[in-house]
Amino acid sequence: MRVGATWSEGVTSISHEARAGALSSAIRFVDRVERMIAAAAPPSLVQLVLRFALAVPFWRSGILKWDGFLRLSDTAVTLFTDEFMLHLPGGPYPFPAPTAMAFLSGSAEIVLPILLVFGLATRFAALGLLVMTGIVELTVPDGWPVHITWAAMALAIVAGGPRRLSLDHLIRRLARPPAP
Repeated sequence: MRVGATWSEGVTSISHEARAGALSSAIRFVDRVERMIAAAAPPSLVQLVLRFALAVPFWRSGILKWDGFLRLSDTAVTLFTDEFMLHLPGGPYPFPAPTAMAFLSGSAEIVLPILLVFGLATRFAALGLLVMTGIVELTVPDGWPVHITWAAMALAIVAGGPRRLSLDHLIRRLARPPAP
């Protein structure tokens, strides 16, 4: 308290200093907790989990479209012929060439999740699944609560890349020329 200050000025000064000290202590505590949380969830692990989480629903859907190696199930063709319609203005419209669309969809739903899990061409695989999510949303508009989570995961993978736990990272490390 400064010389000549009134009692109320002194109380205000002390309470301000006490609040600043308490706030500083709280900030240090929050920083410590955030560091512990960050150590438990490193970005490379988070990206790996995201890749698996996005791969699973597409893989499961893709497996159901096949009756054997490169042999589409009758159900897959029927779905693209009769059930899956693009909900566009003036529609819904059936897919053109339903057998070709079932083949492309079934192939992408097998190949892209495998690439994601291994972290190979990761950003391209995630972008492919993001495009597929958009098409799925156009065929099943009521499924948007699930589709938005798929889109969010795909966007996070596209934005963050594969990180260290991936074949992409390993290939880049092996292809990098040695430092002089």
